[in-house]
Amino acid sequence: MSSKRDYYEVLGVDRGASADAIKKAYRKIALQNHPDRNPGDAAAETRFKEAAEAYAVLSDDGKRQRYDRFGHAGVEGAGGGGFSNVEDIFSHFGDLFGGAGGIFEQFFGGGGRRGGRRRGASLRVDLELSLEEVALGVTRTIEIQRPKACETCDGSGARAGSSPTTCKTCAGHGQVQINQGFLSIRQACPSCHGRGSVIEDPCGDCRGQGAVARKEPIDIRIPAGIEEGHVQRLEGLGEPGDSGAPSGDLVVVVHVRPHPYFTRVGDDLVAQTRLSFRQAVLGDSVELKTLTEEKVVLKIPAGTQPGERLRVRNHGLPRADGYGRGNLVVLVQIEVPKKISDEQRTLLEQFDDLNSDGKHKAGERKKGIFEKVRDMFH
Repeated sequence: MSSKRDYYEVLGVDRGASADAIKKAYRKIALQNHPDRNPGDAAAETRFKEAAEAYAVLSDDGKRQRYDRFGHAGVEGAGGGGFSNVEDIFSHFGDLFGGAGGIFEQFFGGGGRRGGRRRGASLRVDLELSLEEVALGVTRTIEIQRPKACETCDGSGARAGSSPTTCKTCAGHGQVQINQGFLSIRQACPSCHGRGSVIEDPCGDCRGQGAVARKEPIDIRIPAGIEEGHVQRLEGLGEPGDSGAPSGDLVVVVHVRPHPYFTRVGDDLVAQTRLSFRQAVLGDSVELKTLTEEKVVLKIPAGTQPGERLRVRNHGLPRADGYGRGNLVVLVQIEVPKKISDEQRTLLEQFDDLNSDGKHKAGERKKGIFEKVRDMFH
């Protein structure tokens, strides 16, 4: 059993709370418990991280649905596992507080650029999968072009033999203090853009940026059962940060192509099958292929009606939490002939008349007509 607190309890909202209510609750808790506002208070920092973890799950529709259904087990390994430090949290959710120059930076010393070093920006990749790949899980190799630390200057941005110099405007702090009436706020230094240093003699290869763009193959493992819009974050595979600061993340957003035969409804797969009049009336067994090309037998009960849904259990998609599978749901359609012979019409009319007449329900006459109808409409 998980020892974590309920995410709704952490944010102080009810289970039906709107996205806006969840966002407001997180902002309030984050501002109250930010470590720069509570120096040395380990409990406040724990609450700060706990709230960020709760918000990461409840602000994402797919993760929230899995959490509501399965609890903490439903979001383990899907971006709901917590954050390593305060800078990691700010890099994910800094936009909620105004981003660079926003409320975190003004009141708490820069959030994601503590100590004058900025964490690298995250990169986004959209990955399209087939429904078959979703069913089995897949490892994809993609090639991305991303900035990597310049080998010539070792990421400093300065030409060999020189080095960045301390910014005179902010004295190396990366921030300047501005007095506005009774408020005193801090913001990124306009001279060094928050770095705390300036490059007077830039490297010729990276032109002072400290990084150059290179193509790089990256293997991405997508687990089975993920949903449309699933987000997978690969830590440290984004753009490099300032010298000594961590790199950003690679954010992979998964999209699932429509399938020509199967439709996904949660963890279930829905397909259609056509039955003859005889099969629907008498019942039968038909062989179907699943999404993964496995053959299964579907039993057709006698008297099956058009539009009826029949289930083959545990042949849907794997559940994202790893516990069990959905079902294969087969929607029945009855094949009705567009043209029939005079003999067929007569037999159907006789069968219908006998079926509505209680006196003949168990009679031999009805049985004989029924057998002729069955043989004619096979």
